[in-house]
Amino acid sequence: MAAQSAQQILETAQKAAALAQQALTAAQANADHAALAAGGIAHAATGGAVDPFVFRLAIFVLAIFVGYYVVWSVTPALHTPLMSVTNAISSVIIVGALLSVGVGTGIAQAFGFIALVLASVNIFGGFLVTERMLAMYKKKG
Repeated sequence: MAAQSAQQILETAQKAAALAQQALTAAQANADHAALAAGGIAHAATGGAVDPFVFRLAIFVLAIFVGYYVVWSVTPALHTPLMSVTNAISSVIIVGALLSVGVGTGIAQAFGFIALVLASVNIFGGFLVTERMLAMYKKKG
Protein backbone atom coordinates (compact mmCIF):
# COMPACT_ATOMS: atom_id res chain seq x y z
CA MET A 1 0.00 0.00 0.00
CA ALA A 2 2.82 2.41 0.92
CA ALA A 3 4.71 1.52 -2.27
CA GLN A 4 1.63 2.27 -4.33
CA SER A 5 1.19 5.60 -2.55
CA ALA A 6 4.85 6.46 -3.13
CA GLN A 7 4.44 5.51 -6.79
CA GLN A 8 1.44 7.84 -7.08
CA ILE A 9 3.38 10.67 -5.47
CA LEU A 10 6.26 10.06 -7.88
CA GLU A 11 3.92 10.09 -10.89
CA THR A 12 2.28 13.29 -9.64
CA ALA A 13 5.69 14.92 -9.17
CA GLN A 14 6.76 13.88 -12.67
CA LYS A 15 3.57 15.32 -14.15
CA ALA A 16 4.12 18.52 -12.18
CA ALA A 17 7.69 18.80 -13.46
CA ALA A 18 6.49 18.29 -17.04
CA LEU A 19 3.85 21.00 -16.59
CA ALA A 20 6.46 23.33 -15.09
CA GLN A 21 8.70 22.78 -18.10
CA GLN A 22 5.79 23.53 -20.45
CA ALA A 23 4.98 26.71 -18.52
CA LEU A 24 8.62 27.80 -18.68
CA THR A 25 8.76 27.16 -22.44
CA ALA A 26 5.53 29.07 -22.99
CA ALA A 27 6.79 31.98 -20.88
CA GLN A 28 10.03 32.14 -22.88
CA ALA A 29 8.10 32.09 -26.15
CA ASN A 30 5.81 34.88 -24.90
CA ALA A 31 8.78 36.94 -23.79
CA ASP A 32 10.44 36.47 -27.19
CA HIS A 33 7.26 37.52 -29.00
CA ALA A 34 6.85 40.54 -26.72
CA ALA A 35 10.45 41.61 -27.35
CA LEU A 36 10.00 41.31 -31.10
CA ALA A 37 6.74 43.26 -30.95
CA ALA A 38 8.33 45.98 -28.83
CA GLY A 39 11.23 46.23 -31.23
CA GLY A 40 8.94 46.43 -34.26
CA ILE A 41 6.74 49.09 -32.68
CA ALA A 42 9.74 51.17 -31.61
CA HIS A 43 11.32 50.86 -35.04
CA ALA A 44 8.10 51.89 -36.79
CA ALA A 45 7.41 54.79 -34.43
CA THR A 46 10.85 56.35 -34.65
CA GLY A 47 11.83 55.46 -38.18
CA GLY A 48 14.62 53.18 -36.99
CA ALA A 49 16.32 55.58 -34.58
CA VAL A 50 15.74 53.83 -31.24
CA ASP A 51 18.05 54.41 -28.34
CA PRO A 52 19.39 51.00 -27.23
CA PHE A 53 18.79 51.91 -23.57
CA VAL A 54 15.11 52.61 -24.21
CA PHE A 55 14.77 49.38 -26.17
CA ARG A 56 16.36 47.31 -23.40
CA LEU A 57 14.27 49.10 -20.77
CA ALA A 58 11.09 48.26 -22.70
CA ILE A 59 12.10 44.58 -22.87
CA PHE A 60 12.85 44.61 -19.14
CA VAL A 61 9.43 46.07 -18.30
CA LEU A 62 7.69 43.54 -20.56
CA ALA A 63 9.65 40.72 -18.92
CA ILE A 64 8.42 41.90 -15.51
CA PHE A 65 4.79 41.71 -16.66
CA VAL A 66 5.22 38.32 -18.32
CA GLY A 67 7.01 36.96 -15.24
CA TYR A 68 4.30 38.26 -12.93
CA TYR A 69 1.49 36.63 -14.87
CA VAL A 70 3.38 33.37 -15.32
CA VAL A 71 4.24 33.04 -11.62
CA TRP A 72 0.78 33.91 -10.31
CA SER A 73 -0.95 31.50 -12.70
CA VAL A 74 1.02 28.49 -11.45
CA THR A 75 -0.91 25.89 -9.49
CA PRO A 76 0.35 25.10 -5.95
CA ALA A 77 1.46 21.62 -7.05
CA LEU A 78 4.10 23.17 -9.30
CA HIS A 79 5.71 25.48 -6.74
CA THR A 80 8.37 23.01 -5.61
CA PRO A 81 9.62 22.15 -9.16
CA LEU A 82 9.66 25.83 -10.03
CA MET A 83 11.59 26.62 -6.84
CA SER A 84 14.28 24.13 -7.88
CA VAL A 85 14.52 25.83 -11.29
CA THR A 86 14.77 29.20 -9.54
CA ASN A 87 17.60 27.87 -7.39
CA ALA A 88 19.43 26.68 -10.50
CA ILE A 89 19.08 30.09 -12.14
CA SER A 90 20.21 31.82 -8.93
CA SER A 91 23.31 29.64 -8.81
CA VAL A 92 24.27 30.90 -12.26
CA ILE A 93 23.67 34.46 -11.05
CA ILE A 94 25.98 33.76 -8.08
CA VAL A 95 28.78 32.76 -10.46
CA GLY A 96 28.36 35.96 -12.49
CA ALA A 97 28.15 38.08 -9.35
CA LEU A 98 31.35 36.55 -7.96
CA LEU A 99 33.11 37.30 -11.24
CA SER A 100 31.83 40.88 -11.14
CA VAL A 101 32.92 41.38 -7.53
CA GLY A 102 36.33 39.79 -8.10
CA VAL A 103 37.28 41.22 -11.49
CA GLY A 104 35.11 44.32 -11.85
CA THR A 105 35.88 47.81 -10.68
CA GLY A 106 33.77 50.48 -8.99
CA ILE A 107 30.10 50.24 -9.82
CA ALA A 108 30.44 46.74 -11.29
CA GLN A 109 31.66 45.50 -7.91
CA ALA A 110 28.77 47.21 -6.14
CA PHE A 111 26.14 45.72 -8.45
CA GLY A 112 27.89 42.37 -8.26
CA PHE A 113 27.74 42.44 -4.47
CA ILE A 114 24.03 43.35 -4.54
CA ALA A 115 23.36 40.51 -6.99
CA LEU A 116 25.35 38.15 -4.80
CA VAL A 117 23.33 39.03 -1.69
CA LEU A 118 19.94 38.84 -3.43
CA ALA A 119 20.68 35.54 -5.18
CA SER A 120 21.96 34.06 -1.91
CA VAL A 121 18.74 35.06 -0.13
CA ASN A 122 16.75 33.52 -3.00
CA ILE A 123 18.64 30.22 -2.82
CA PHE A 124 18.35 30.04 0.98
CA GLY A 125 14.62 30.79 0.81
CA GLY A 126 14.21 28.14 -1.87
CA PHE A 127 15.78 25.52 0.35
CA LEU A 128 13.54 26.56 3.24
CA VAL A 129 10.42 26.27 1.09
CA THR A 130 11.53 22.92 -0.31
CA GLU A 131 12.23 21.59 3.20
CA ARG A 132 8.80 22.71 4.34
CA MET A 133 7.10 21.08 1.34
CA LEU A 134 8.98 17.80 1.91
CA ALA A 135 8.03 17.86 5.60
CA MET A 136 4.40 17.73 4.54
CA TYR A 137 4.95 14.24 3.11
CA LYS A 138 6.71 12.78 6.16
CA LYS A 139 4.75 10.54 8.51
CA LYS A 140 3.96 12.14 11.83
CA GLY A 141 4.66 10.33 15.05
